[in-house]
Amino acid sequence: MRTLDISVVVCVYTEDRWEDILAAVDSVLAQSRPALETLLVVDHNQALLDRLSKEYKETEGVRVLANAGPRGLSAGRNTGIAASYGDVIAFLDDDAVAERDWLLHFAEGYEDPLVMAVGGRTMPIWASGRRPAWFPEEFDWVVGCTYKGLPPGRVQVRNVLGGNASFRRSAFDAAGGFATGIGRDGDKRPLGCEETELCIRLTHARPEAILLIDDRAVIHHRVPEAREHFAYFRTRTYAEGLSKALVARSVGAGKGLESERRYTTRVLPAGVARGLRDALLARPGGAGRAAAIVAGVVTAAGGYVLGSVRARRGGATFSVVRIEGAAR
Repeated sequence: MRTLDISVVVCVYTEDRWEDILAAVDSVLAQSRPALETLLVVDHNQALLDRLSKEYKETEGVRVLANAGPRGLSAGRNTGIAASYGDVIAFLDDDAVAERDWLLHFAEGYEDPLVMAVGGRTMPIWASGRRPAWFPEEFDWVVGCTYKGLPPGRVQVRNVLGGNASFRRSAFDAAGGFATGIGRDGDKRPLGCEETELCIRLTHARPEAILLIDDRAVIHHRVPEAREHFAYFRTRTYAEGLSKALVARSVGAGKGLESERRYTTRVLPAGVARGLRDALLARPGGAGRAAAIVAGVVTAAGGYVLGSVRARRGGATFSVVRIEGAAR
């Protein structure tokens, strides 16, 4: 069997993350299974584009290019896909570093020809040095990390998580690229779910497709101090509800909320029970974690209701593009 080449796409948008960007690229260059190339896609920031182009001018295997679509993470990823040469395209957040065997474990997943996507485990690096006592592990997705409730090992899933994920190129041929209008746009409201929508759309187009998460494919994701506070937690969970409404509009509420129903009815009640138990045992943060889980559910539900109303009225739009010019 021919060895698959892997391209890595890192989408960037601000010079405020300069040191993080350099660390992300260094972690890709240090992989035990080398990447074919690393593409830095700059989201409508000419100063950052110029600075990175100069930084990596002499670095073999690193290319810097401008987002060719509208502002936002989805269009940046689509730009990277179209410009890449790999059989597999992996995505790494610009404020994360990958462990040495990250790509090796991704590649192992693709030994099965039916596997169309492989994701990994994302661990938080808290700016304060430790997890806030009130912050429930069940909501680590709020800060872009793997959350309590996902099964361990290498398992089949509905969707991978976008900051630590990879897809076969043929997945984009079958389903198109990431939808614009769902995901993040720089520092604006922290929407998400673009990878969820893509994965569901992919399995509609290719029902035989297998999507995996392998928790050995580890990255470490920086969580800034501002995201350690309840105000961000509330904003992010509300935005998740808005995003889920768009996903449900695209792929139907059945598939769009399938995993969320299990999460809400099984994982979260268990988390509340643990928090209350810890509170009774006078352990730090127990009551806060239980309260945060309840608050997170309420705000996400509120976002979903409002997002659904907006979608029905035509006030929220997104579009799916075909990936043109993808290298072979």
